[in-house]
Amino acid sequence: MGKVGAGGRSPARLGALLAGAGLLVLCAPGACGGAPRCPEPPSGPAPRWAPAPAPAPAPAAAPGAAPRRGPLPLPLPLPLLGRPLFAVAPGDRALPLARAPGSRAAAEVAPRSGRRRRREAAPGKAGGGGRAGRSPRGAPRDGARPEPGTPERDPDRATRFRMEELRLTSTTFALTGDSAHNQAMVHWSGHNSSVILILTKLYDYNLGSITESSLWRSTDYGTTYEKLNDKVGLKTILSYLYVCPTNKRKIMLLTDPEIESSLLISSDEGATYQKYRLNFYIQSLLFHPKQEDWILAYSQDQKLYSSAEFGRRWQLIQEGVVPNRFYWSIMGSNKEPDLVHLEARTVDGHSQYLTCRMQNCTEANRNKPFPGYIDPDSLIVQDDYVFVQLTSGGRPHYYVSYRRNAFAQMKLPKYALPKDMHVISTDENQVFAAVQEWNQNDTYNLYISDTRGVYFTLALENVQSSRGPEGNIMIDLYEVAGIKGMFLANKKIDNQVKTFITYNKGRDWRLLQAPDTDLRGDPVHCLLPYCSLHLHLKVSENPYTSGIIASRDTAPSIIVASGNIGSELSDSDISMFVSSDAGNTWRQIFEEEHSVLYLDQGGVLVAMKHTSLPIRHLWLSFDEGRSWSKYSFTSIPLFVDGVLGEPGEETLIMTVFGHFSHRSEWQLVKVDYKSIFDRRCAEEDYRPWQLHSQGEACIMGAKRIYKKRKSERKCMQGKYAGAMESEPCVCTEADFDCDYGYERHSNGQCLPAFWFNPSSLSKDCSLGQSYLNSTGYRKVVSNNCTDGVREQYTAKPQKCPGKAPRGLRIVTADGKLTAEQGHNVTLMVQLEEGDVQRTLIQVDFGDGIAVSYVNLSSMEDGIKHVYHNVGIFRVTVQVDNSLGSDSAVLYLHVTCPLEHVHLSLPFVTTKNKEVNATAVLWPSQVGTLTYVWWYGNNTEPLITLEGSISFKFTSEGMNTITVQVSAGNAILQDTKTIAVYEEFRSLRLSFSPNLDDYNPDIPEWRRDISRVIKKSLVEATGVPGQHILVAVLPGLPTAAELFVLPYQDPTGENKRSAEDLEQISELLIHKLNQNSVHFELKPGVQILVHTAHLTAAPLVDLTPTHSGSAMLMLLSVVFVGLAVFVIYKFKRKIPGINVYAQMQNEKEREMVSRVIHPESRAHIPQTELRRPDQLIDEKVESQLIGSISIVAENQSTKEIPTYVNV
Repeated sequence: MGKVGAGGRSPARLGALLAGAGLLVLCAPGACGGAPRCPEPPSGPAPRWAPAPAPAPAPAAAPGAAPRRGPLPLPLPLPLLGRPLFAVAPGDRALPLARAPGSRAAAEVAPRSGRRRRREAAPGKAGGGGRAGRSPRGAPRDGARPEPGTPERDPDRATRFRMEELRLTSTTFALTGDSAHNQAMVHWSGHNSSVILILTKLYDYNLGSITESSLWRSTDYGTTYEKLNDKVGLKTILSYLYVCPTNKRKIMLLTDPEIESSLLISSDEGATYQKYRLNFYIQSLLFHPKQEDWILAYSQDQKLYSSAEFGRRWQLIQEGVVPNRFYWSIMGSNKEPDLVHLEARTVDGHSQYLTCRMQNCTEANRNKPFPGYIDPDSLIVQDDYVFVQLTSGGRPHYYVSYRRNAFAQMKLPKYALPKDMHVISTDENQVFAAVQEWNQNDTYNLYISDTRGVYFTLALENVQSSRGPEGNIMIDLYEVAGIKGMFLANKKIDNQVKTFITYNKGRDWRLLQAPDTDLRGDPVHCLLPYCSLHLHLKVSENPYTSGIIASRDTAPSIIVASGNIGSELSDSDISMFVSSDAGNTWRQIFEEEHSVLYLDQGGVLVAMKHTSLPIRHLWLSFDEGRSWSKYSFTSIPLFVDGVLGEPGEETLIMTVFGHFSHRSEWQLVKVDYKSIFDRRCAEEDYRPWQLHSQGEACIMGAKRIYKKRKSERKCMQGKYAGAMESEPCVCTEADFDCDYGYERHSNGQCLPAFWFNPSSLSKDCSLGQSYLNSTGYRKVVSNNCTDGVREQYTAKPQKCPGKAPRGLRIVTADGKLTAEQGHNVTLMVQLEEGDVQRTLIQVDFGDGIAVSYVNLSSMEDGIKHVYHNVGIFRVTVQVDNSLGSDSAVLYLHVTCPLEHVHLSLPFVTTKNKEVNATAVLWPSQVGTLTYVWWYGNNTEPLITLEGSISFKFTSEGMNTITVQVSAGNAILQDTKTIAVYEEFRSLRLSFSPNLDDYNPDIPEWRRDISRVIKKSLVEATGVPGQHILVAVLPGLPTAAELFVLPYQDPTGENKRSAEDLEQISELLIHKLNQNSVHFELKPGVQILVHTAHLTAAPLVDLTPTHSGSAMLMLLSVVFVGLAVFVIYKFKRKIPGINVYAQMQNEKEREMVSRVIHPESRAHIPQTELRRPDQLIDEKVESQLIGSISIVAENQSTKEIPTYVNV
């Protein structure tokens, strides 16, 4: 949509990345570019839901895995679970970890959102929350405290920092021999497994490929590593590491396809491997969400393969599959677990939605759930929903299938007129979508749907968006983890971007209250709505290592983000803020950007500064960010490239990746936080905490109370405590949103929009039945309230009223007014109102065929019809019931594709004499056409509906004629040149009979022979080439026409007179009669050129200035013509002439009308037309009358003539 999920990974793939073992990829800036590359956010459109750069091998996926919530790099359809910069989501493939040559800046080598900020606040800046007098890095100006601290002013209100440096338990291991490697992929199984795998690679920027690789394995949580190059092959170059999301012991390594195409498979967490050769090159993999051995592989040549043996054997499923548009069936929505959904391109470039079984995807077993074609790169299969896009009439239309039922068009407000759409979320049986409307450029509106995903209502207007580094759409929306229905969004108001929060899925939004005090405890003067807290919600270039905003399911009340205080969101004066009560209040924790990692289910927060310098310490908080303690994790300062936390419920071990110097090896620092705690938490260490929104305890129709560790207790939580209890609330108006077609007014009431007719909701029911009559409200999906006003606001069953038919329309399924001859066209009958079950429908297709239906329900899939003739057909539909009737008309243009256009006109003509130009078409019966003619020096074209025109040239010279023929979306053209003179001569030529043996009768051969004949004439006679034009005519026996032209030099002098042309003609005839003109066709094959028999005399133009001899010659030709006529009449009595007369009859039968008018086309059988490759030039034999070459008007034959102008 705008292509759903265009150019990127599907939500299913994204979920799998986040649902398995811990993974991380490190790559130097630029080293992730090219192919292969580290994964990056997908590019957005182009389409349409746009096309994207060809992706690198994508990670395996598991539809239905826990979504990552967070700022959304649209077109990634699902919200992403927020991760700090150095905290890596669990998944099945590594994520970029990089080291940059030279700079060693962590902010550069581990890319984030592209914002490298340093606070340079001016003294007394209002938005700074009283930070005047502080240094840019947050230290006091007197230098007493180099790190952020609290001046002793109000310790109860300020964030506290313990400056005593404590020591964490850590070990360091160097990947010796890999100092030149600039990419790494890391897999940590977690879940009580001590195995870590690291694949390091050297990416050559100049070659654009990987030239070296090393595989390392640790079995003691990263304390030591073993190099496994000898187990995979010393000469083997590995490119990617994959992990089965349902069985972390199964590992798959992919070799560099430029060297070889192979897989290395391990079933023991990478201890041993088996190598399998492939006959295709893998671009991406998709693992099944339940079956650990089932995999889909997408090849670089756009073929989709399946394996039921974890890659040991592969079977081709489908060719021409669109990248990233293939999905496993979703359990619960599809009964067949091996069903594959895919988008495939047809031979003619169209896209289709197909489904088939992974081991039986033959043509006979493929299904097409959506009738007809879809827009390219638009298929999304996500949870219970399937989305496609179809553009017609210049507007995109979006369709949805809920639980694999029939597709329905998605209904936005009537005048939303979307030009781009992205599906954000399909959680909890509801679709959350971002729509860019016709009048928006850099913002999107958020819409939320009913359960079926059909009817959408507005949730928030003008949400800020931007484009990622590869053109992908990024929208500033963040779904807070752990709290259902809670979102943060950056909205643009009067060119200012402000952060809003909602607790009920977008029904109500409010600004964020700024902290009461700053980092030092000084009061912050910030009054709503003029001043508030604003947060950065964008993800980084690598969305899996972003740390500018973070939340966790296991810590539902804690949100950490970077932002600023003021009237609008700013890219300067950035600080870090934390909320420990789900966004109600906020506290400033750092004056510079830090990455924050959640440990021990949020019981411990780890903060690491974004800096270009090496570091050796970090900050820990055990009380949700109220106070921080300084810990060292290494004795030698380290340039940090990335951090990987242990997957699983008890995250207490992390590995820091970095390097000590410019040329040092990768350094892996294992940090164990278990030594910090001396015991596990007991029941008395927890306190209850109630979720609320500014004091309102009912959130999404329920009161929820969670367990929280007491801030003064320093114990290890272990498994997530979760919510203590949940109690439903009594329904109020706040639990209901406006229904489709209704808008909320200032008094809070939902009233019908000006374009909406509430009675239209009953159009699909029949008299005697019931329908749900909307009250204008609908309950927020997933809201758990009970009783109260629920009955008042819930739609009521109502008897269907009897209605006369009204608003009848008939359209084609694709919205076009054209159909192709001999192909099915699907007609859709739409009725705005009327008793659909008791209605008689009569459809007349306009070609003599009519059908009748007894109700509209029998026409839900449309009416299919095939037109066998070309033309414009009047399709009528009449609908009647007992209360009235209605009718509609569709004028349908039935065409066939135009394949070839040829412009037919004389080679030479005389000045001021009409010339006929004809466009000859293949096939001749195409439909309604428009002809655009360009000729002479005219700057404006002549547009006609006829394929022939007449015109005159008033001056001598060479003139170009061009005709363009428009047939539907196709425009074809042909161009010819015609010579214009006051007078000229022409003569018919013939050749030795052996030339016919070598005549293939195609235009190219005739052009080449014409050039050879002209050269021979010039050599034999000495006549300048400017006076001679030769054109070989189509057909056998081979013949040509010789034109003798006047020539005027550039000065305008020495123009040849009629007598000169006569002398040249006589010279040419003399040489031809003496057999002096000949040429060698090939070695040993001589061709003689001579004047044709039956030619009375050379031709001249008939004008008053021509000589009397020309008139005499004309009369003699007329006499000969009369004699031929008499002979023809009595040919049965003159046997000697019989053969000649029959030949003339054959030529007459070959001639067809020069213009085929629409009303006469149907009488010409298609069998008389040749294929395009048989279309060749033909010029009807000219009758020699004096010196004029008179070309018959019926000069277009079954072949298309090609004229040679020399």
